[in-house]
Amino acid sequence: MKVTCGTEAPERLSQALTVAATAVASGVEVSLWLTGDAVWLAVPGRVPDLGLEHSTPLIDLIGAVLTTGLVTVCTQCATRRGITLESLSPGARIAGAAAFVQEVIQDNTQALVY
Repeated sequence: MKVTCGTEAPERLSQALTVAATAVASGVEVSLWLTGDAVWLAVPGRVPDLGLEHSTPLIDLIGAVLTTGLVTVCTQCATRRGITLESLSPGARIAGAAAFVQEVIQDNTQALVY
């Protein structure tokens, strides 16, 4: 799953993380790629409170994915924002387009982009 938005699209951001966390809770192997301002979700203390009614807080959703899924921050996006591997939550990594392509071309892989 790839998330390409930040707080400028709160419902889309919330929906993406809800789907990812639900998949993890269902036993699905999840790889969550964060690009653009979504990269802040992998930085402790930077997960926004969207204040969306009837939605689980993003901090809980990203926490669920970090616990058992794979969370990847786009290399270029991280660099533009001064984010380093050391500043990421445990369980998150930084990788580039080649790693993304390698993941999505694997057999039985479904890519969802939000």
